[in-house]
Amino acid sequence: MSDRWNDETFTARLREIGGRAYHDKHPFHVAMNEGRLAPEAIRGWVANRFSYQRAIPQKDAAIMANCPVREVRRLWIHRITDHDGTEDSAGGIEAWLRLGEACGLTREELLDGRHIVPAVQFAVDAYVNFARMQPWPVAVASSLTELFAPDLMATRLAAFERYYTWVQPWGFDYFKARLTQARRDSNEALRLTLTHCDTPELQQAAVRALSFKCDVLWSILDAIHLKYGHAS
Repeated sequence: MSDRWNDETFTARLREIGGRAYHDKHPFHVAMNEGRLAPEAIRGWVANRFSYQRAIPQKDAAIMANCPVREVRRLWIHRITDHDGTEDSAGGIEAWLRLGEACGLTREELLDGRHIVPAVQFAVDAYVNFARMQPWPVAVASSLTELFAPDLMATRLAAFERYYTWVQPWGFDYFKARLTQARRDSNEALRLTLTHCDTPELQQAAVRALSFKCDVLWSILDAIHLKYGHAS
């Protein structure tokens, strides 16, 4: 095994993964951001992506269950309530349900999963199982796709507002919230990864974990693209 990377080199290795493999480069995402998706494709993406959104708290709970470090658990727990919500805040899952409604889908359609492509659910389940089975610092590293999410979210929001005017704008709350949440979350996860992936073996595992997560997101879009196409 090679020597342990310093923080600068380790961070560069992680960022390089997103630079070449993040799903903003997928043809479906490119078509979305260029305004070339038909309403059916937008609704199909929203319905299928909900499978991923509702699994995020399960993934984060799995990381916490494997983590013996109290300070890390106290830091990480907000990710669950960010998505599941609290008495005072609806949360990201509710915001995604509102996005579905803004696109013309019913809550029932999203919640019962009738539109979910099996390959999408398979990829989502694989990610949750990865978080359950891997050492917690490696699972944390897999979440570092958030490093690249703020730029994607800003581009996505602009595209929806410009090209998909048939979508009710009150449905964009999820996108707006993640502009700041994803930056905060990625900074937290990067600090934890740099601190706790502290051997060459764990550093290499972290890079593989982030690559795996990119593959998960790409596979989700592959399945949606195959089902719904992309041309308007």
